[in-house]
Amino acid sequence: MRVAVVEYGVGNLNSVCRAVQEVGGDPELTRDPRDIREVDAVILPGVGHFGAAARELEETGLKDELLDVVGSIPVLGICLGMQLLMESSEEDPSVEGLGVFRGTCVELPEGVKRPHMGWNEVRFRAEEFSEFDGSMFYFAHSYRVAPEDDRVVLAVTEYGEEFPSMIGDVGKLVYGVQFHPEKSGPIGLKLLERVLWGADR
Repeated sequence: MRVAVVEYGVGNLNSVCRAVQEVGGDPELTRDPRDIREVDAVILPGVGHFGAAARELEETGLKDELLDVVGSIPVLGICLGMQLLMESSEEDPSVEGLGVFRGTCVELPEGVKRPHMGWNEVRFRAEEFSEFDGSMFYFAHSYRVAPEDDRVVLAVTEYGEEFPSMIGDVGKLVYGVQFHPEKSGPIGLKLLERVLWGADR
């Protein structure tokens, strides 16, 4: 399986590529929109600023190509990549996200340490991912998604408040995870494999 790991000015790319290799995929690090049309799956990684990342996707033409493949091949947004699947973010209201899911991104509540860094429990609501329910995944973020439709929330995590830690449309094969599967050990790799290949593998 050829997996495009989108390079758009954010960090953490090498660890994502290694994780794809670990689960049997062939990662292709790219910032060329044309490559998105030729692969079997796409990962939108991300550790960085929403505004800068969203502008880069727009200016390079990657935004349009990513939207074109949603619904035809697996697409996974990780951390900032998950937030970019939303329409907007409080981190930079002047720029639009991909708008795959309706809603915005908001800062984690006052009274908790920001960024939220470390391991935390993820409680899965979606039957397709029930085997991962209660597992620990690694987080590093200061903002979280706030989707308008609660039905897209596939998993939640508690950190000062309950927030969506995985969103998705199973039918369209598009997902976002706030945690980092590539930094979450064997359970993270297993979830990555499930997203890329589905339940049949």
